[in-house]
Amino acid sequence: MGIPTVDVNLVAVVVTAIIVMVIGALWYSPLFFGKTWAKHSGMTKKDIAKTKKKSMNKQYFLGFVTTLIMTYVLAYFLAILNITTAREGMQIAFWIWIGFFATTQFGTVLWEGKSAQLYYLNATHYLVSLLIMGLLLTVW
Repeated sequence: MGIPTVDVNLVAVVVTAIIVMVIGALWYSPLFFGKTWAKHSGMTKKDIAKTKKKSMNKQYFLGFVTTLIMTYVLAYFLAILNITTAREGMQIAFWIWIGFFATTQFGTVLWEGKSAQLYYLNATHYLVSLLIMGLLLTVW
């Protein structure tokens, strides 16, 4: 038994990844949860200003690559499972989130001493991102 070969809509993957990156930028911006994230991450205004001074192009590029990979893998799983409705796509995305993201992200609280609030903020960001991915990839 080999790995199934399926067609993945690459345009849908790229556009979905871009949308998820925009959501992440808004999520962690001062408009939404940026101040809360900074507080619970131990980042001062000085740290943030220093980071902004450096070129963020490499970080955004690598962030986009990882988001693109995550989106492609979800699209691949949806295709293997023959998921075609938004509801089903979001259900699979939820199960992936609860089984892999919510659980592994909790390690930051258990082993790194990060606050539960930071965990909730980051884990919820991944939940929203995956749900949107599941929605867009199935209705495209």
